[in-house]
Amino acid sequence: MKGKPHYAWIIVCITFFTLLAVQGIRLSFGAFIEPWEKEFSMDRGSISLISMVSFVVYGISQPVIGRLVDQLGSRLILSFSTLLVGISIFLTYFVTSSWQLFLLYGIVVSIGVGGVSNVTATVVVTNWFNEKRGIAFGIMEAGFGAGQMLLVPGSLMLINWLDWKLTVVILGLFLMVTVFPIVLLFLRNHPEERGLQPIGGSNKEKNRVKFSTEEKVPYWHLFRMREFWFLILPFLVCGFTTTGLMDTHLIPFSHDHGFSTGVTSAAISLLAAFNIAGILVSGVVADRWSSRKMLYLLYAIRAVSLLVLIYSHESFLLLIFAVLFGLVDFATVAPTQMLATKYFKQYSVGLILGWLFLSHQIGSALGAYLPGLLYNETGNYTLSFYISIFLLTGASICNVLLPETSKSKNEEGIEVAALDMQTYDNKG
Repeated sequence: MKGKPHYAWIIVCITFFTLLAVQGIRLSFGAFIEPWEKEFSMDRGSISLISMVSFVVYGISQPVIGRLVDQLGSRLILSFSTLLVGISIFLTYFVTSSWQLFLLYGIVVSIGVGGVSNVTATVVVTNWFNEKRGIAFGIMEAGFGAGQMLLVPGSLMLINWLDWKLTVVILGLFLMVTVFPIVLLFLRNHPEERGLQPIGGSNKEKNRVKFSTEEKVPYWHLFRMREFWFLILPFLVCGFTTTGLMDTHLIPFSHDHGFSTGVTSAAISLLAAFNIAGILVSGVVADRWSSRKMLYLLYAIRAVSLLVLIYSHESFLLLIFAVLFGLVDFATVAPTQMLATKYFKQYSVGLILGWLFLSHQIGSALGAYLPGLLYNETGNYTLSFYISIFLLTGASICNVLLPETSKSKNEEGIEVAALDMQTYDNKG
């Protein structure tokens, strides 16, 4: 029907809202650090250990989640993972000791958050879009930035107005009563479930991206492919320098440099706002330009932004860093997803994305923990930032060495992605 939006856009909105809610609550961990230190007589190191374990559990879950998505579909995984996070956050109200908090948040919540991840959301969005996939990925990924912008300060305000216990009750009920029913009732795994075709039309079976567990080539061939390693390693660096390094250490770095709480808060808000803008722009550009070249530039700009941060002894330099880093913060995800769905069509895309985001979470865990160790030794973050710049330079080089993708037309006249490389046969 003319004028009626395709249901695929509703699917994108649902995934955006789900990521906003669940990942936004996950990113609110820092708001609970001081209340939990007082409540359970824990030191900062013990609280940080919970965060590190959470990253590791989240990362390890991703390949498993990828296979479960192949078998059960994104709808069940997204909805019941949201329910698990909601119940676990709610039950935090009844925690009376640090080991219970470690088990509930570090393990159970992290498993649930692992189900509400890029892996699950990417598979369902890919099913609904054969065209405009880049902008769809961008909108979906913007849920992370929106959650950071809305729920992190929202949690802080609730803790200040009420207390941390009532805050976890409110957040848990929000997931259980609002988000879970919306996902379960309105999300659909495939367009066929509503009698529709994906945006861009449906290709013949041999041209479709496979999400089943029946692969054309053995999985161990992945480890012989440079495409696999040159996507995995830069994405590990991405996790190290964003979720790990910046989300954990930017605020204490800012305080070390003598910036006021107001200036630091302004920088964090700017970073989150430009993060959303960068995500959306990257999705649009990924549909029109080389994802490989995009990633090269994004990692290079991130390295430059860290140089600005090292020498940001004035407030305006910190704000310039926030704008630069925000623009390229999560903007790497959409082009990385685009390349993964093109390079590895002959495999389970869910499993490939699981490996991809496992590497990101390993990088995040290292980025949260190692700079803290180096700070204890050196008394500053300068060495950590220079190491990050070196790693980002390597990530840029990896993307330069990736093969380019091009578009060719199949017999139905539909544009499909093709690799400018020799294809692997079934015997490897």
